[in-house]
Amino acid sequence: MPYVNVQITKGATRAQKAEIVADITNSLQRVLGKKPEHTHVVLQEIEEEDWGYAGMLTDDWKKLQSSNS
Repeated sequence: MPYVNVQITKGATRAQKAEIVADITNSLQRVLGKKPEHTHVVLQEIEEEDWGYAGMLTDDWKKLQSSNS
């Protein structure tokens, strides 16, 4: 029984989340022969202020990137 935990920053639409779940499920079926009805995919959305990237909180990093553009 595959269990996949996907962590992303908040902001994905319901349609995008559905596509991610379908793609992961299809890949596990195609590559490993896993049954879709036995596959669990959990999407966890993390606030950008709770995610670190390049030594900074992601929201601060994005602000810095937009100010450098």
